[in-house]
Amino acid sequence: MKHFTLRSLLAAATMLTASFAQAATLTLSTPDPDTSEITVAANKFAELVSAKTNGELTIKVFPNGTLYGGDPSAAIKQLSGGSLDMLVLATSLYANFNPKFSAISIPYLFDDEAQLRTYLSGEQGQELITDLGKIGIKGINLWPRPFRQMTNSKRPIEKPEDLVGLKFRVPNNPLWVEFFKKMGAAPTPMAFAEVYNALQLKVVDGQENPINVPLSAKFFEVQEYASITNHMADGWVLGINPAKFEGLSAAHKKAIEEAGKEAEAWKVANDAATAESTIAELQTRGMQVNRLTPEQQKAFVAVSKGLFPVFAGLVKDQAFFDKTVAAVGKN
Repeated sequence: MKHFTLRSLLAAATMLTASFAQAATLTLSTPDPDTSEITVAANKFAELVSAKTNGELTIKVFPNGTLYGGDPSAAIKQLSGGSLDMLVLATSLYANFNPKFSAISIPYLFDDEAQLRTYLSGEQGQELITDLGKIGIKGINLWPRPFRQMTNSKRPIEKPEDLVGLKFRVPNNPLWVEFFKKMGAAPTPMAFAEVYNALQLKVVDGQENPINVPLSAKFFEVQEYASITNHMADGWVLGINPAKFEGLSAAHKKAIEEAGKEAEAWKVANDAATAESTIAELQTRGMQVNRLTPEQQKAFVAVSKGLFPVFAGLVKDQAFFDKTVAAVGKN
């Protein structure tokens, strides 16, 4: 029989305590279902963090806004206050706390996703990440979202006039309200968690989101038409509570920052790889899909351009608005 001395037992206890001290678990909340592009990317981020820390740091992903009751404004406050560890939430929703975030979603500002990524990783994107500290959040990275498309239960959207009279759900952001109101729609700000029921009960006729959302959220059950309009860009803020971040070891902080960058690149590739299959799946589920031609798109671009003075006022920082527009050659 093996005998243990007091010294050996103390040594073992010390090693066990050190092991527990190194191990940590952080929660990461996402607003969308398990199969959504953002929750899939969040799980990839968690996988990368685990690999980089040899399993010492675990990121546990909670989809569907379950940890914050589906209320994005409450989520941002909870992240700042520390009742949420980590959060991935749309940049458009951060605009309620910092209007400069609305600049990302100026309609038809970006020509393609490559230009959007350059912007998010460039001077203006870094300024937005730094600004998060003013509301008590440590920004890890900005991830792009696929461009937004329109769905509704009435008709294909081929020109701005097709939106006249349609009740359209939009995020709680005045930029969306102004754009859709200008085209004659009745924009209705609404939390994402309420959208399916609102579409089902005909409270609203349509909504707009990246094309993966109608699939993952099963909007195909209550929407007949999907129109590929590419009308707006959006991003994701990968944020962490500052105290939780500072409580990590230097190695774990580095792992989170590196994983944030690698997950962003992985997400872009995955989004591109699944875009067409998502559209095909929506058609299989009974949706009619139309794509705007370049000529058709020009009419929507003209509406946006005419609203630039309004958009600048909503961003509430003329210098930032001007730098944003100049950065993408739209001034």
